[in-house]
Amino acid sequence: MAIAHLADVARTTPRTRLLRLDLDGGQAVAFTAGQAVFARLEGSDLRAPYSIASPPALGRQGTVELLVAADGAFGQTAIDPLTLRGSTVELDGPVGRFGVPPEAEDAPLLLVAGGTGIAPIRSVIFDRLDRRRPPVMTLVYSARTPDEFAFGDELLTLLGRGVLDVHMTVTRDDAPAAVVTRAGRVNDALLQAALPAPDAWCLVCGPTGFVQAASASLAVIGVPAERIVVER
Repeated sequence: MAIAHLADVARTTPRTRLLRLDLDGGQAVAFTAGQAVFARLEGSDLRAPYSIASPPALGRQGTVELLVAADGAFGQTAIDPLTLRGSTVELDGPVGRFGVPPEAEDAPLLLVAGGTGIAPIRSVIFDRLDRRRPPVMTLVYSARTPDEFAFGDELLTLLGRGVLDVHMTVTRDDAPAAVVTRAGRVNDALLQAALPAPDAWCLVCGPTGFVQAASASLAVIGVPAERIVVER
């Protein structure tokens, strides 16, 4: 178990918060992009797994970032983040096998995220961008409404820099129009248009139904099952 202190709480969407945790003494956190940790506030009985939203390079400096639901195990952050800053958090892990397989290290990537499934995908993106010549990456990101895109501005900055191709889509029929989004669920046509290369590997993360539907669409457009990596 590692002990960390809650250094910052940021509102990412109406329903999510980004927690920045600094480990005691600057202790390094070793993990691979896509993995998760179990976390709980000291003294709380609520313990839950959260995908790490920050890259391994930040972990080596003793810091991890977690994207959490405002009404989840850290629900207090939605009420009064100021009182939580400095709180002690217990971390166990890392756990999980989601991420870029060794055989795909130099391959183009199609990253498909639904809702808070963007957290491990963000870790993968910034881990790859730490490389001198990162391979091509495309992100397809689905949310109910435009204001539920966590890290939306950050991702659009990467799009503007030309280091990440970004496709955002909203699923609510009554969602307000936004220049950077399209309407509708992730489907065969969108994934076909977003696929950066015929030999691309695909990482999919989000709610179970989303992962199943996106994986089925990838199979329809001809992506081999061995090049589809999923997390739920």
